[in-house]
Amino acid sequence: MDLSMFISLMSSLSVASVFAVFCCRMKSVAIDNKAIKILEKIWTSIEAKPKREIDKILRGPMVKKDGNPTYPSRILFVAAELGNTKFLVELIRRYPDLIWKQNDAGLSIFHVAVSHLHESIYNLLYEIGSLRNLITPYTDTQNNNMLHLVGKKPEKSQLQDVSGVAFQVQRKLLWFKEVESMIPSHYKERKNGSGLTPYQLFTENHKDLVSEGEKWMKGTASKCMVVAALIATVVFAIAYTIPGGYEQKDDITKNGFPVFLHNGPFLAFVIFDAISLILSSISILVFLSILTSRYAQKDFRALLPNLLLVGLLMLLFAVVTMMISFSISFYVIYRGKFIAIAVVISVLAVIPIGVYAILQIPLLKDLFRSWYGKSSLFKPKKRMLYYPNPRV
Repeated sequence: MDLSMFISLMSSLSVASVFAVFCCRMKSVAIDNKAIKILEKIWTSIEAKPKREIDKILRGPMVKKDGNPTYPSRILFVAAELGNTKFLVELIRRYPDLIWKQNDAGLSIFHVAVSHLHESIYNLLYEIGSLRNLITPYTDTQNNNMLHLVGKKPEKSQLQDVSGVAFQVQRKLLWFKEVESMIPSHYKERKNGSGLTPYQLFTENHKDLVSEGEKWMKGTASKCMVVAALIATVVFAIAYTIPGGYEQKDDITKNGFPVFLHNGPFLAFVIFDAISLILSSISILVFLSILTSRYAQKDFRALLPNLLLVGLLMLLFAVVTMMISFSISFYVIYRGKFIAIAVVISVLAVIPIGVYAILQIPLLKDLFRSWYGKSSLFKPKKRMLYYPNPRV
């Protein structure tokens, strides 16, 4: 369907219906330049209408509920609920007053974005300057402020991009910390209609998620700790059963030192074996600290994910150095007549390292994302709503 056919089709439909379909469609289809151009043409035609008609179009059809008029299909808030950032940005650029609009509950699009964890829409607050100080204090009909909305029990669809229960708890805690810094300070302790402060509401609605996160974290740490203990045991034993053995003391000139003491590859073997023992020991202690942690709610925001990241990295490096020491020892013993076999075996020793790395990549990616996300989730560097002033 070309653009002219689309425009002619729109003429047979109400503008509100077209907007509603377009808003939902943009959630399921990749937004390209043609879609944005179509939206610009639609909005250009609407801008020519009186302000009252523009408000009516954006408000959508009225539905009576308990005798009171409501507007459940308000296009602006449907877009905010679905997370259609580009749709909202294009509308706000042309009609800036939309940032002040409130739904039937008395909330702005930014409150709706917080309620559904859409950080891309929430981040637009940083572009509207001091105006956000007038918008963030909005409360709904139950006296819930923006921080109360973060404390709502999360739906599975809201955290579907976050794997691992512990990281889901962390994401919600990051949201709570961010919104806490955004709203007026006295709102942090303000109670809602149920008599709960934002923190009390958050704790009440997330206790099950925190409990599941504790089980997930303990299960992961205990399994990794077993592997780390096994590696530490092996490399510790190898340190005293070195390749080539020790010099015998039958001769007075012999002092019991290793046979290959002055051999370069042997020294490399000793160094890597010691490094593997140290790294595996560190990982054991880190995983032990995770298992013995108090698992307070706030610990999931930084402490526990950081400990798990450190433990997994130490374990990975311990496996790498262990296999390197094995390859070197094999080469030292069989480098004579069996040099070809020694080289092949030494190269094949890389396979376990690759297998372990591949198996741990998903978890490591989640850990790095959680670590990096703490600073990049909010306050993006790229401006979306307003373009920066050009430098003279």
